Amino acid sequence: MKLKRILLPLVLATGLGLGLAGAAAAHGTGDSVKPNFSQAIPGIPGKSLIAVEVSYAPGGASLPHTHAKSAFIYAYVVSGSIASKVNDGPERVYKAGESFFEEPGSRHPVSRNASKTKPAKLLAVFVVDSNDTALTTVEK
Repeated sequence: MKLKRILLPLVLATGLGLGLAGAAAAHGTGDSVKPNFSQAIPGIPGKSLIAVEVSYAPGGASLPHTHAKSAFIYAYVVSGSIASKVNDGPERVYKAGESFFEEPGSRHPVSRNASKTKPAKLLAVFVVDSNDTALTTVEK
């Protein structure tokens, strides 16, 4: 997958661990979101690349949510197993080393640790309009 070969090295090369203000909004108690990276994309005015690390305790889950309307999201499972469902697609379990994506405007009704005994972690990489500051909104 070309996108995977381009985005992941780009994020890693530019320095995971940099601060990101406001990226960790609207998540449940079963997950923790750590901002990792934020940078305007040179040559694409008004677009930014943002990365966040989502960690799940055993049995942990995010609340059903949507992301910024402009957000294209690439998610890479760093460790453990993540159960995910995007829009009306099937729920699927992704293991460490696997990835999935979400189109702009997608609904994410399921995002959880597939294990009740081991933690899990994913890296979510957003290509988003630079002025979209609320990356995640819990469904009401």
